[in-house]
Amino acid sequence: MPRRKDIRRILILGSGPIVIGQACEFDYSGTQACKALRSEGFEVILVNSNPASIMTDPETANRTYVEPLTASVVEQIIEIERPDALLPTMGGQTALNISVELAESGILEKYNIELIGADLNAIKKAEDRNLFKIAMKNIGVDVCPSGIASNLQEAEIVGNEISSFPKIIRPAFTLGGSGGGIAYNQDEFLELCKTGLDASPVSQILIEKSLLGWKEFELEVMRDLSDNVVIICSIENVDPMGVHTGDSITVAPAQTLTDREYQRLRDYSISIIREIGVATGGSNIQFAINPNNGEIIVIEMNPRVSRSSALASKATGFPIAKIAALLAVGYRLDEIINDITGKTPACFEPSIDYVVTKIPRFAFEKFSGSSSILTTSMKSVGEAMAIGRCFEESFQKAIRSLETGLSGWGCDRVDQNVSSIELERLLRTPSPERIMHVRLAMKNGRSDNEIFSFSKIDPWFLSKLRNIVEAEDQLLNYENITQLEPNFFFKLKQLGFSDRQIAFALNTDELTIRARRTHLKILPVYKTVDTCASEFSSNTPYHYSTYERPAFRIDNDGNIINNINLNEIKNDNKNKNKILILGGGPNRIGQGIEFDYCCCHASYQAQEDDFTTIMINSNPETVSTDYDTSDILYFEPLTLEDVLNVIEFEEPYGIVVQFGGQTPLKLSLPIVNWLEKSENSKLRTKVLGTSPISIDLAEDREQFDKVLRRLDIRQPKNGLARTFEESLSVANKVGYPLVVRPSYVLGGRAMEIVYEQDELERYIKEAVNVEPDHPILIDQYLENAIEVDVDALCDVSKNVVIGGLMEHIEPAGIHSGDSACCLPSITLSVESIKTIKHWTKSLAIELDVVGLINLQFAVKRDDEGNEIVYIIEANPRASRTVPFVSKATGVPLAKIATQLLLGKTLKDIGLNQEPIPPLQAIKEAVMPFKRFPGSDSLLGPEMRSTGEVMGSAKTFGMAYAKSELAAGEGLPTSGFVFLSTHDRDKPALIPVAKKLIELGFSVLATSGTSKYLEKFDLNVERVLKVHEGRPNIEDMIRSGKVQLVINTPIGRQAIYDDKYLRKAALDYSVPTLTTLKGASAAVKGIEALQNQLLSVSALQDIHSCLLYTSPSPRDKRQSRMPSSA
Repeated sequence: MPRRKDIRRILILGSGPIVIGQACEFDYSGTQACKALRSEGFEVILVNSNPASIMTDPETANRTYVEPLTASVVEQIIEIERPDALLPTMGGQTALNISVELAESGILEKYNIELIGADLNAIKKAEDRNLFKIAMKNIGVDVCPSGIASNLQEAEIVGNEISSFPKIIRPAFTLGGSGGGIAYNQDEFLELCKTGLDASPVSQILIEKSLLGWKEFELEVMRDLSDNVVIICSIENVDPMGVHTGDSITVAPAQTLTDREYQRLRDYSISIIREIGVATGGSNIQFAINPNNGEIIVIEMNPRVSRSSALASKATGFPIAKIAALLAVGYRLDEIINDITGKTPACFEPSIDYVVTKIPRFAFEKFSGSSSILTTSMKSVGEAMAIGRCFEESFQKAIRSLETGLSGWGCDRVDQNVSSIELERLLRTPSPERIMHVRLAMKNGRSDNEIFSFSKIDPWFLSKLRNIVEAEDQLLNYENITQLEPNFFFKLKQLGFSDRQIAFALNTDELTIRARRTHLKILPVYKTVDTCASEFSSNTPYHYSTYERPAFRIDNDGNIINNINLNEIKNDNKNKNKILILGGGPNRIGQGIEFDYCCCHASYQAQEDDFTTIMINSNPETVSTDYDTSDILYFEPLTLEDVLNVIEFEEPYGIVVQFGGQTPLKLSLPIVNWLEKSENSKLRTKVLGTSPISIDLAEDREQFDKVLRRLDIRQPKNGLARTFEESLSVANKVGYPLVVRPSYVLGGRAMEIVYEQDELERYIKEAVNVEPDHPILIDQYLENAIEVDVDALCDVSKNVVIGGLMEHIEPAGIHSGDSACCLPSITLSVESIKTIKHWTKSLAIELDVVGLINLQFAVKRDDEGNEIVYIIEANPRASRTVPFVSKATGVPLAKIATQLLLGKTLKDIGLNQEPIPPLQAIKEAVMPFKRFPGSDSLLGPEMRSTGEVMGSAKTFGMAYAKSELAAGEGLPTSGFVFLSTHDRDKPALIPVAKKLIELGFSVLATSGTSKYLEKFDLNVERVLKVHEGRPNIEDMIRSGKVQLVINTPIGRQAIYDDKYLRKAALDYSVPTLTTLKGASAAVKGIEALQNQLLSVSALQDIHSCLLYTSPSPRDKRQSRMPSSA
């Protein structure tokens, strides 16, 4: 069946900002879909609010709208673009829900738009818990004993019918299990039912009997219009039921199924996709199996490309999103050739001869007050994937890929002492650390049966983990490296032990182990991900490392003819144009998709300049780990050992470290030191761009201070303290309030603002251990200062061009990653901007920057009202604002920086002056507070946002309003506003309150704030605090009478006192502003919404003379300059 000729223009909806449960895997799937459809001649219209994505680059689609993902905004775009079809399955739950809303409201019918890939009935059948239950009954597939509820009264009835606890609550039409959980008693049950009903856009929850302890599996299934169905991949959760699959360690292919069980799951999956009616494309189906009797129950189905689809794609090499897009436009599976083999059709089910392990990464430390117990509501912020020939190797590689300080599964530090009773509790409790407690139990003499009885982790996995512990115990018997037998050394590497683990056991360093390993010729070999387990020849550039014993070709008499090359890579070391790009590893708060975006752009540009690009990364969610983004892909941990292995094997000309965030930066100096050793001089490999020594200098507080003094650049008063007494002395010298933080952490971790000595003493005693090796940094806190971010480019000739100068909306003291920012600046004086630009150029030149540099400044008014500029920090690398600046200005900074790394000058490129954005652009952060009950939504110096959105308009107010709408915090245009501020903020509250009253809002305030406002003749309604009686402000919020909260507590006690208020607002989705600058911006946004029409614009129209665009050169080799569109 050839592709459809009756549709020409296809609308694709993205997934919006990176949030827990919906991350950059949908940038990967959306980008694949856009490329596939455009290659077939379709015109693609893309809508997504996330600027930090490859899919929103101006040439990924024909028409690109970086706009809020709401049904009303999408309708405006439909009216302009008039698409023929809507593909709803590439943007996660967000795209699916909007597509349902557009269909049910009649908008698709009004504009004659067809849903392709999955129609409305199929979506509703899969997503509506009741319809799904009926459908499964029709085909004889068991579902968990359960009931549907649309209100609390119905929930109580269903709960009584399922008499036993625990009970599982699953909201309909939500992502990542949002709003759901496990209830162990009646109080928890009612609370979770209420949360779930609120989280579900259709106010529907499924209440299930608990299957805790059952085994969980997923199958990725594809179907075409001719009813051909293939199983792409089976995935098994290491954690038993009760942990969201996104939070569980998972393994592909499934390891513990009997053949009979696997065939039943296949049969069920095929029946389910047919019954639900997903006509074409991929679906993800989840099952539970009772380990005692083999009983199978279906849990749920996602009628779309899912988080697991990205994992399955990377695990098998089968491009699920691309194939799904082609099936949606009429192709059959047997008509699509597999890109990897170039021979087999897509109806050939992938077969793999290795084991893939995915381990999630968490950030509970950033959300104090929130429990780290894992449930059916997803909480992980990222994940790492690793490939090995056996489970042990794959698992240990995945552990060290997490970049949490672990070098493998133990054997890298002294084990903690835990009592027997506590250990049993830790094994029963699902948490990110439980897998490490399994090891501790084994080391403490517990049997596999005992561990299984507490954890319900399958005995097969425990037996494999036991192999690692037994090998470690054997290793610890050796006293030094010379005693280590080569055969046992080789066995350790086959089991995934890193050089660092072996070094720890033998009390030496990893480079000594490396040298010994090299001497013994215990070297990794590189295998290929080819979808067919080497059944067909393949030219795929997608590889992983493993350890295999040497093999030899012999004659009939048994004589050795020659060695067999076990590497599956045709390595061309004569190619002197190879560039190695180090990726960013797993997503985490502080280092997310923005850095993957930069790595992709670096690869695109280097290929365009005729370099062969090599990517190393361990993140299965990203575009950078797509098989066609770079010329060669290594799916490997980003550790010194693994990166040096690739450097030795590939012998690249240059290494790019400035685009992947802190991950490659931490490796850069050790790599340089290793390359400079005489035995490695033959490699002639160098780090491209800014020297790692300059990067390190900018991060060393004492060295950087010297640079600033030399350049006469002002910075806040500061000091460094190595003891408790020194901390108090420095604090008194600098003066309160202070910003304090450890010197050895990133993303604002453990950073606080302290207002007096008592708070400083508490911080030192509770938050950090101040030691000579772990000093704390103490800085003057610039109250009410404006923070400024600058991204700049510098070339080898010391030419500097500002890429973007952004003014933060929240004041200095709020982490830059959590603050909204605007481009261009709106309130800074000409003189301040001039100073900032001058200091930027001076520092870029002084630090010998080649490529990108990001600097952060603070601007504070003195007593006379004059603006005083201070520098906060300099980072000679790509920053998280690079994608936003690139989308706002139309100038792709990462691509230009790559050209600078390769020796071009800004003059050669034609970029001689700072680009001016055609519209006012706002970047807003997206927070995950709802995922972490008990945490506080108050913004501070520690970063907690997971993603970002962008709003663009002709005015600041409308741009800000659009950014809030895109972030899911749409501003109200009428109703009641509650005000509660610290005394220091009250004078600045007056104009905000006055303007809100002018705009028609009623103002509520507690006694102190209302008294103050009444002095200025403002009409304020007083409300009670919680401890003053009822009805109080919390009652009003929970009864829906408050539409906006402005709460700015200062000091630890005030923050604690008002926490209940912010929690109530969070529970009931009331927008909450915790800074007065944010409140002022919101007032401008509300005014814009009342007086202006929200309009939309395609990037291709905003930047009609784009300098560059960036699809993959592997997509189409001809020039990628923009077309007339």
